Amino acid sequence: MTVSADIKYVGVNDHEIDLFEGQYVVPNGMAYNSYVIVDEKIVVMDTVDKHFTQEWLGNVAKVLGNRKPDYLVVQHMECDHSGSIMAFLNTYPDVTIVASAKAFTMLHNFHEEKEIPEEKKLEIKEGDTLNLGKHELAFVAAPMVHWPEVMMTYDAYDKVLFAADGFGKFGANDVEEDWACEARRYYIGIVGKYGQQVQNVLKKAAGLEIETICSLHGPVLKGDLSYYINLYDIWSSYEVETEGVAIFYTSVYGHTKKAVEKLAKKLEEKGCPKVVVARSSSPPPPTTRTSSRS
Repeated sequence: MTVSADIKYVGVNDHEIDLFEGQYVVPNGMAYNSYVIVDEKIVVMDTVDKHFTQEWLGNVAKVLGNRKPDYLVVQHMECDHSGSIMAFLNTYPDVTIVASAKAFTMLHNFHEEKEIPEEKKLEIKEGDTLNLGKHELAFVAAPMVHWPEVMMTYDAYDKVLFAADGFGKFGANDVEEDWACEARRYYIGIVGKYGQQVQNVLKKAAGLEIETICSLHGPVLKGDLSYYINLYDIWSSYEVETEGVAIFYTSVYGHTKKAVEKLAKKLEEKGCPKVVVARSSSPPPPTTRTSSRS
């Protein structure tokens, strides 16, 4: 996939997983995204889950051709994005790792078996830049969206925001499905309680000219980005996305059900825009299927 003339997608699709993070059902799999920026200097943006290291390295090699990468930018240390760092360093030992101080601490703790030389570390913080030639990367701190070490990256040349897990969704990229439904479910489950931190990042993003958003999960977002940004603003500010009333109930003998149905009808008669009635039930029996990830 081509993001721009200089930015290539090198991520992978995971259709082996059934439960993301051991709890979220993902019938359409997951995407672990990674990108390469080819300029006078070459940057690889994040790695992928260790179960797909070889496929990912193959994707990177196809884009690089006879060239070698200069930098690996680590925006987020969660294992589905950092799981191939060591394999990448073994393949390209001369690369410099670009990451926040907290990310380097995590990297050491995750991989104590290999010490990265200090000269191969470039520690970055909010407002720092990295010049590649035509492209200059600016780093945007995004702590607790949704881990403390997260840095997002803005490329002013192509007006691309590499948003780490921000604007991500469940589902592999080779499956056609509505963005909002699975992005909403992803946001609520993964990011939801960090609304204020998301608001802080949205305020920073408002000062950037963004034409493309490259998340670590889900499709590359282009075109009218106000749709996606507006939904993130609503979700992170805990506002109502759709006006209406939800009635949740349980009914042993059916009497409460009748009362709820009567209430729903009266609300509709009074012009309530949307009434949703949901009955709670006993949890389903456990299945024998387990996650394919440990």
